[in-house]
Amino acid sequence: MIEIGRICYKIAGRESGKVAVVVDKINDNFVFVDGQVKRKRCNIDHLEPTDKLLKIKKNASHDEVVSELKKISIEVKEAKPKLKKEKPQSIKEKSKETKEIKPPEPTKKPLKEEKKPAKEEKKESKNESKSKK
Repeated sequence: MIEIGRICYKIAGRESGKVAVVVDKINDNFVFVDGQVKRKRCNIDHLEPTDKLLKIKKNASHDEVVSELKKISIEVKEAKPKLKKEKPQSIKEKSKETKEIKPPEPTKKPLKEEKKPAKEEKKESKNESKSKK
């Protein structure tokens, strides 16, 4: 009863309840299906055949299967192709890109200020405060 063009319902797996069309018979236990399901090999125990039969050739393309299903008013939702995203960069790679190579700056030691004048200023300010009293 399972033959090329037979419309079936998937009864097992993540695609259960969806319409599948037999595109090729692999052996006694497996067939190749397409339609509202992914185009792949399927165990015939996971299919519930109906009495409807499509006129398609062996290994018919996905577009041919979809056009035949539309003729009998079964819609197939088209999947959008995945867009390739840029791979995330590691922190090390990002830091390498952002760092600019600069020549090392010559280091200059600051001149040491003499501490004695600072002390003298303090003494002077103390003397002034005493004289004001």
